[in-house]
Amino acid sequence: MTDAPGVMTDVPDVPRTLVLPPRLTASARKLRDAAVRRGLHVVESAGFSVPELSRAPRGGALHLHAGPSFADAVAPALGIALLEAPADWLARLPYAFTRREIRALPIGEAYLLRRPAFIKSPNDKSISALVYADGSRLPGPDAVVPQTVVLVSDVMTFAAEYRLHLLDGAVHTGSQRLGPPAPGALAFGRDLLAAVRQTLPSAIVVDVGMDEEGRWAVVEANAAWGSGCYEADPDRALDTVLRAAGPVTELSAYDRDFVRRPLRDDRAQP
Repeated sequence: MTDAPGVMTDVPDVPRTLVLPPRLTASARKLRDAAVRRGLHVVESAGFSVPELSRAPRGGALHLHAGPSFADAVAPALGIALLEAPADWLARLPYAFTRREIRALPIGEAYLLRRPAFIKSPNDKSISALVYADGSRLPGPDAVVPQTVVLVSDVMTFAAEYRLHLLDGAVHTGSQRLGPPAPGALAFGRDLLAAVRQTLPSAIVVDVGMDEEGRWAVVEANAAWGSGCYEADPDRALDTVLRAAGPVTELSAYDRDFVRRPLRDDRAQP
């Protein structure tokens, strides 16, 4: 649990290192600076390989903030467990929290759609989040494993969107892209957690929005380790990142069911 901004109290007091990818975004630079202020060692990788950690404190703990491609390439070798929401989490939410029909299904089935739908990958950007005229417009089986799960939803327009960093069943911080979160967004986040907290890992980012009729709905869930913090408190955003991508040895029993397991591509195998 956290007892003050930027202070984690449920992990061992050991030296910690934050691993970052090449070409940092503005958000990643904010988290890097927050980590340095906190006394963490920071390693900025030069490429998509296990970073040079010779100067990291021996016996310390490794954490990560990066996109899915980099994270999948280096996290296993570094002993880092990546937390994310289940692929069908958004589809299983009650309608009161989505305000639209959402289904999670293999892309092989989505090819059969013959109507416009908003389609995206659940936990990364492998399938561009777009309104597709029909399923035939999706990337084909030569580019995507047929078992890849996609989220197919009714088209919904949001007048405003907000990002909430959730930690230990509470809204830890939040923001808009260019400003603070609206009180309504924070209240909706608290209502969501009160109803479905047990369906999410202990650290996650959830985007919420308000439609043109003033109704609140969940936009999507994102892994905290791969999400921008926008204008949120960077120290509190860093709290969620450290929990969401930390040592396997510190993984709680609760979070074991939320560890990312990328789908293998066996199409080239005999």
